[in-house]
Amino acid sequence: MKAIRLLAVLPVFVMGFSKGSAQVTSIPEQAKENFFKQYPDATNIKWENDVINVNARFEQDGNKMNAEYNNKGIWKRTLKDWAYDKLPDDIKDGFYKSKYAGKQVLDVKMLYLPGYVIQYRLKVEKNNVENKFLFFNTLGRLLRTSVAIE
Repeated sequence: MKAIRLLAVLPVFVMGFSKGSAQVTSIPEQAKENFFKQYPDATNIKWENDVINVNARFEQDGNKMNAEYNNKGIWKRTLKDWAYDKLPDDIKDGFYKSKYAGKQVLDVKMLYLPGYVIQYRLKVEKNNVENKFLFFNTLGRLLRTSVAIE
């Protein structure tokens, strides 16, 4: 009898949950406005909202990019897919001088930050369990590291 009641209530719960989550994932108009001002030539735009951040994944000039905004629509940063071979020599030199020099580089991103700041983020294999993000400024100085959760 309990199983029948559960089966009767389950569809109502699922429908209510999906309506609630659709409401949470709406994209703030301010984020859209700011995005289209920054990237008027963007194509293949896909929006995501995880409540804390709003992401616009898109292409521009043949590059895959991700613009990140806070939940109020204020721009936080943009990441551009990049290749290790295209890194400036200063960044490669900074990497070779770091304690992560022997590690395999798994991914490279160019970061655009407020204030016209550019950084490079290298994702390196730390060990079989954990990867690290290494953040370099344009002069090749290692600014910080963090655990790679992606």
